[in-house]
Amino acid sequence: MISVQEALNYIAQSPLNRRIQQVDLLDSIGKILAEDVIADRDFPPFNRVAMDGIAVAYQHTGQTWIIENVQYAGSPQITLSDPAHSIEVMTGAILPEGCDTVIRYEDLEILPAEGNKLARLLLPLEEIKKGQHVHPKGIDRKEGSIVLAKGLRISPAEIAILATVGKTQVWVEMPPQVAIISTGDELVEIDETPLAYQIRQSNSYMLASALQQKGIASQRFHLTDDPEILHQHLANILENYEVVLLSGGVSAGKKDYVPAILTALGVQKCFHKVAQKPGKPFWFGVKTNETGEVTRQVFALPGNPVSTFLCFLQYAQAAITRQAVRYEDVYLAQKVHFKPALTYFAPAKTYFDEGKQMAVPFEGSGSADFANLTSCDGFVILPAEQQEFPAGTLVKFIRFR
Repeated sequence: MISVQEALNYIAQSPLNRRIQQVDLLDSIGKILAEDVIADRDFPPFNRVAMDGIAVAYQHTGQTWIIENVQYAGSPQITLSDPAHSIEVMTGAILPEGCDTVIRYEDLEILPAEGNKLARLLLPLEEIKKGQHVHPKGIDRKEGSIVLAKGLRISPAEIAILATVGKTQVWVEMPPQVAIISTGDELVEIDETPLAYQIRQSNSYMLASALQQKGIASQRFHLTDDPEILHQHLANILENYEVVLLSGGVSAGKKDYVPAILTALGVQKCFHKVAQKPGKPFWFGVKTNETGEVTRQVFALPGNPVSTFLCFLQYAQAAITRQAVRYEDVYLAQKVHFKPALTYFAPAKTYFDEGKQMAVPFEGSGSADFANLTSCDGFVILPAEQQEFPAGTLVKFIRFR
């Protein structure tokens, strides 16, 4: 049996070799960038006017300027004919040739003058700084530099950069093909009426919806506790899906066949059993190709719903979505005593009190009490090396709501 941190390390050291595909720009949102993106020109590509006003030559700054022309955004650069004059400029325009400073309309009074308009400064002259309100060419990024490095998750901000450099097609990592398998003779579909000794499937729907919430599609399967059926269908699923999430069949029961069958199908066990509660029977393994790259990841989760959900949140979700688990800091609102030398993930409700985020752990009825989760926001993490956790103890928290 290994520790929680060791389990996390094993999974982090066995990343799935992702499929790379070129997609349309807008289809890349939320995906991982699989190429370095290079600036095809300077950012900005010219000395850009940052405020509406007038452009002047700083060394000829005075109290008034004749306005000799207008530089509009999107128009070719014009030239200041007299360094003592000025040119009206609009935000986003190229800075006129011969100018190096912009003065805002708010700091000017525009007056009529014979044949022209006159701009009069309303500020003390010393408040004007050379280069003000000008976004210099290339100050953000230089042509040929990397503006987006591969490995980034593409958000609307990255979409803007990709569009700016003319990337209509983008190389991205594709989300893995995920199979969700529930096992157990006691399970029936949700549209069936269960017999007295049966229950409706719920874990597979819980996992599928959790992935869907993260933009990951999945396919659900149900397999009975028959070794031949399990072997046959698992072989087919492993052939066609890159990530397999199994619920049930990994503990120590007489019909818990899954670990042995996975081994027989060439899935290399990385670990089985983690020193935690709930979710102690958690099993993780991988398949690799001839060059050692991981081509399949198998997360065999305990069948009790709270265990399934916790192990998904703590371990599988980050590996599938490539989004690290976010742990929050919370303070225990009440004393907790937990004797076994296991990391305890206790369902908890959070609230704020005088600026502190507090957490109230729920006792519940164990890892089968998934109805308890509807009243919780997440799990507090109580370290294995401690037994007494006084009220006010600062602990980590995994939020699912």
